[in-house]
Amino acid sequence: MNLALSHRSVTRRVTLRHVSETCSAWRGMLMFSSVDPAVMSIDVEDRLSSVEVWYRPAAGEDLVTAALGRVSLTELMAARPVREFRWYKGRTFYSGWYWSATTGGHVAYESRLELARILLADFDPDVCGIVAQPFQVRGRVGDRDRRHVPDLLLGHRDGRVTVVDVKPAHRVADPVVREVFAWTAELVGLRGWTFEVWSEIDPVRLANIRFLAGYRRPFTVDGGLCAPVLDMVDGQVTVGGVERLARSIAAPERIRPVLLHLLWSGQLGGDLSVPLGAGSLVWRTEQP
Repeated sequence: MNLALSHRSVTRRVTLRHVSETCSAWRGMLMFSSVDPAVMSIDVEDRLSSVEVWYRPAAGEDLVTAALGRVSLTELMAARPVREFRWYKGRTFYSGWYWSATTGGHVAYESRLELARILLADFDPDVCGIVAQPFQVRGRVGDRDRRHVPDLLLGHRDGRVTVVDVKPAHRVADPVVREVFAWTAELVGLRGWTFEVWSEIDPVRLANIRFLAGYRRPFTVDGGLCAPVLDMVDGQVTVGGVERLARSIAAPERIRPVLLHLLWSGQLGGDLSVPLGAGSLVWRTEQP
């Protein structure tokens, strides 16, 4: 039985073997992690002090401003969207709120592409914080004032911080867009953060993760079955094989949601480069 019938029309395949593989496997992504010293014409401390960060703290409606070098990361990771969302007839972008298993709360998005990146962050076991439209950065470039609102701020369990801009692939080559991204990458690099420009992912993998996200909420499954089902996974076995073994403890309609939740949470691994189905192989991972 195919669990994701809509995948049949997709023909591209990328081998992505483990649910917790890093972002480097994703297509359409540019990473900026450092600043070229040759480009720097101003002392780092002066630059960090001259650039402003505007954000909306968790408590309060008014915007708060701080120098880039002094802004509290803790406050940024708890901030509300700095930009107001507007819905109106004829709007070309699809906005909404996504409930994140990582944060236990809702994360705003302004497009379906942005929602896809949030979904992937929520699925990534290394991500521990997700903030949408976290701040606006303002600075002076020559004789011009420049400002920019990144799409996402991601906190990682090892302490790393990633600032993300989501942009369709056909727009990344725009000189104006690239100039803004290069400026943003330089600034966040001064703070020790990484800057990422994200455009797309293999559609089959994204469809699988979107499907698994339907089982991300613990209350949608029988939690008491998670440990017994895990114990039945010895080596690489199929989804259907585990379901047959588990008939001794519960009905199939109770087992399958548990399996899908275990795949989402990373306790089970699977090949997400092909559509998920009863014949899909799954295995236990090191993820607790």
